[in-house]
Amino acid sequence: MGWFEERGGLAGGVAVVTGGAGGLGRAIVTDLAANRVRPAVLDLDPVAVAELRKFSAERDLDAVVHHGDARDPEVLAALFDAADARWGRLDILVNVVGGTFRAPFTDTRPKGWDALLRTNLTHVLHACHLAVPRMRAGGRGGSIINITTIEAHRAAPGFAVYSAAKAAVEQFARTLAVEVAPDGIRVNNIAPDFVPTPNLERIGTGDNAMTDPEGVKVAIPMGRAGNLTDISNCAVFLASGLSSYLTGTTLHPDGGTRASAGWFNWPEEGWANHAPLRVLRAGDGTE
Repeated sequence: MGWFEERGGLAGGVAVVTGGAGGLGRAIVTDLAANRVRPAVLDLDPVAVAELRKFSAERDLDAVVHHGDARDPEVLAALFDAADARWGRLDILVNVVGGTFRAPFTDTRPKGWDALLRTNLTHVLHACHLAVPRMRAGGRGGSIINITTIEAHRAAPGFAVYSAAKAAVEQFARTLAVEVAPDGIRVNNIAPDFVPTPNLERIGTGDNAMTDPEGVKVAIPMGRAGNLTDISNCAVFLASGLSSYLTGTTLHPDGGTRASAGWFNWPEEGWANHAPLRVLRAGDGTE
């Protein structure tokens, strides 16, 4: 047994992963399974679910993969029940499900607010409410991991309710972490910034400057977009014994954008917290 395997202690564990069949969730499930964690996955995308089932069968993975909506408490509870029936334990919960749309707050309506809260906050409450008693009963502790966003830590014009919901998840995690710490259950968050996924493509990024290498260099101090494995690496760390003394906190795999806090690396001027005049005047013919 290697150093990581010995200290990580992941082998034989069971993880429930919501939104785990595609994109970021799929990367997390794949990396947990590579460390001999048995995943129970719920996802709304039927194509992604079929692909994950095929992947599991081809590699003889011990997995439960359900198609359904994690925002439905009964559907979510059925996944936990299936994990109970299959393995009789729960060690890890990863809440990946989330989503948003772009609109000024005053153009949105209560129906849209409710949808955003259900998608980004309420299902996390349900999942944790299902997970904690099972982890307590197992007597081994556990790790709860929420995928949030940098938008929980900065203003997000056009995404007001989404950012509020994600910030609520962060505060919920801090409080829950204190409540369940005596049981050895840890609760932490991962807050990425720009990581290209199919969901992000559907939201759109304005003029798509972030898909251009020069645009990425301006916005992200490390000069590149995030990769799925940048996030799944953090999830494996938080799920493992390597983070056994870490709870109530947030990891920021964002290439430095939270640290830069509005400073941009302009190609000619270097770092500035405002747009250079040449950029502002480029379209009016004054330069």
